[in-house]
Amino acid sequence: MLKFYKTFDDIKDEKFDGMIVTGAPVEMMPFEEVDYWEELCKIFDWAKSHVYSSFHICWGAQAALYYHYGIPKYKLPEKMFGIFPHKPLDMYHPLLRGFSDLYYVPHSRHTETKKEDIALVKDLQILSYSDISGVHLVADMECRNFYCTGHSEYDSDTLAREYFRDLHKGLDIKIPYNYFPNDDTRLTPPLTWRGAGSLLFQNWLNYFVYQRTPYDVNEIK
Repeated sequence: MLKFYKTFDDIKDEKFDGMIVTGAPVEMMPFEEVDYWEELCKIFDWAKSHVYSSFHICWGAQAALYYHYGIPKYKLPEKMFGIFPHKPLDMYHPLLRGFSDLYYVPHSRHTETKKEDIALVKDLQILSYSDISGVHLVADMECRNFYCTGHSEYDSDTLAREYFRDLHKGLDIKIPYNYFPNDDTRLTPPLTWRGAGSLLFQNWLNYFVYQRTPYDVNEIK
């Protein structure tokens, strides 16, 4: 940890072109009860003037939407777990450039952010949606902050490892939706989300980090 990571105090005086805030297995807890909530809020606030573009994933997206806009999360009746079809809502948005009319994204979460709450915020735009798993991608109108409820970065076996882990713990877990061929857990899941996942991060890095960040990062405001 000491070799490959730095603390916030180590980098707080620097500026960065991009930042990714990942998920965490704390989604069932109220935000304020998470041990590092105050530190995370400090980072969110710091990023406004020290990071050009931020990409928030799963619980990281829920936490940022709550911090910036007061948008709550809601507990789901059962875990949203599997590979779900999604539709782009704005094919002209650069983040979705090159996407098909239907693409797939892994989800693994017990809570959701509702489109009705997001729609009340004029500064936010829902970019993609699933009739099953709900809101997927959200952007602010400056296109400096993005919020993603899924896990396009997952490897082909990530959901399988989560499934067998929970099964061995005796937890009430269903087979991941649309994942194992014919729901046969002996078969290798196909990586159906690789193209869309790669395109998502490439578009973010190209159109909203590389092309927009000031040449001198110290000019970031």
